[in-house]
Amino acid sequence: MSERSVSKQKSSDRWYSIIAPEQFDRSELGSTFADDPEKIYGRTVEVTLGDITGDQGENNTKLTFKVNDVTSDAAYTEFIKHELARDYLRSLIRRGASKIDAAITVRTTDDYRVQLQPVAFTTKKADRSQEQAIRRVMIDLVEDAADERTFADLIDAAIEGQLSSAIYGEAKTIYPLRRVEVKKLTLEARPEEVAAEEAAAVDVGETDVAVE
Repeated sequence: MSERSVSKQKSSDRWYSIIAPEQFDRSELGSTFADDPEKIYGRTVEVTLGDITGDQGENNTKLTFKVNDVTSDAAYTEFIKHELARDYLRSLIRRGASKIDAAITVRTTDDYRVQLQPVAFTTKKADRSQEQAIRRVMIDLVEDAADERTFADLIDAAIEGQLSSAIYGEAKTIYPLRRVEVKKLTLEARPEEVAAEEAAAVDVGETDVAVE
């Protein structure tokens, strides 16, 4: 390899700072190394909420971001997942009590499709009808929250505890609860992806017509 080739290779190798979305105050999430900025697109990074806020009490909340834009020295990300640590969730389980969860897919006001997984822990064992009623409350309140919020606002409601507090307040009238959490929130599709799916569905509907 010529000296010129070596020099060119070294000059293209660089570190890129990984930056959180504006919603998370453009915090630096870490850094990544690449010889070509195109290779950084799609990389994911997982941090705790405590890493961003500096509050170690929030280390049970894990956040995952994905690189979607790269400049000369920075890789910018989008939020794709929020999840509570398994050890933390296991610590909430009590013998002789019920654990009630649900997986609810919703669409926000700005057309993001998101799945949320709330979970409720009762003080004692609830019967089947009570568990079903609590699960119904979860579904209704999560759907209502998405109907009223953008993607960013729904993330805030889940991470900051507004959504779990709303579920707790209503569901505790059905059966005494010890705690409610949103254990996971996952981005399933962006607005452009949702629009493409809907366009494809329309195309299929229009062509799938029997001709006599």
